[in-house]
Amino acid sequence: MVADMGRAAVHDIAARLGMDPREVASRLVALSATGLPLLVGVECDPARLRAALAARPVYPPPQPYPAQFAGYAQPGPSGPHSVPSGPYPPPAPSNPFPAQTGPPSNPIPRPISTWGPPQTASWARGDQPPQDLTVPTTRTDRTNGETRTGAVGATLLTEGLEGERLAIQLVEVVDPADYLFTAAGYRLQEGERSVVVHTELTNRGGVPFQTLPDLYLVLVTPDGKTIQKAPVSLSSRPPYRIGVAPGETAGGHTVYVVPESTVITSVRWSPRPDEQSRTLTWTVEP
Repeated sequence: MVADMGRAAVHDIAARLGMDPREVASRLVALSATGLPLLVGVECDPARLRAALAARPVYPPPQPYPAQFAGYAQPGPSGPHSVPSGPYPPPAPSNPFPAQTGPPSNPIPRPISTWGPPQTASWARGDQPPQDLTVPTTRTDRTNGETRTGAVGATLLTEGLEGERLAIQLVEVVDPADYLFTAAGYRLQEGERSVVVHTELTNRGGVPFQTLPDLYLVLVTPDGKTIQKAPVSLSSRPPYRIGVAPGETAGGHTVYVVPESTVITSVRWSPRPDEQSRTLTWTVEP
């Protein structure tokens, strides 16, 4: 999947494979340590990161990397998804990872469909996720006095996995958004359309929200199926950045590519697909 995409965020790979982002990151780092031309990077907002660190307890500094990883600490291209273009360091003389004698206990599942080249709709398709982990919910509209359902324009209240107090507003649903999609340099295949969802997340508590706000923001069809976001961003409608500090509000635009005949009945947000008690749902009128 990484070879097909070229550049990808860990959370996007995890969402497509239905895996925990920490597991995906661990496997990517392990692969890069074997000498493969793979660079696992990270991106942050320096000012907000320093502010978040200043508000947290001080932990002992991490131990230095073993000698076999020293070759990967050289400066390289900036950005969270950069792939080095120069010669790659030779494999480590000793394998720091134990040999596996049997089949992997948790093999990475194969994606359902083959992704096409970048800048085409087949690369950005969001209507065929490898694994759909979200299921329709049958809960009441209110939990702990907080509204969990509403219409476009409504601000709904919920909590994050770490106890963050969140207020999320579905500002706008642009459907179709083909003109925005093509203006960014992408191409739709015949029989497809694009949808852009604009949301804003406010952190009302004192705990930083440390993940991508629209990581599990999905479209829902009349039969309860969900459509994952496409791994593209629009220059005219900026995407989310990772993390929202206490007291701050962040906005972002999420892009989807769906079959032209698909009907969207609602937009659903959840901190994790299996955490239904904190899910928010906005009804979308035809």
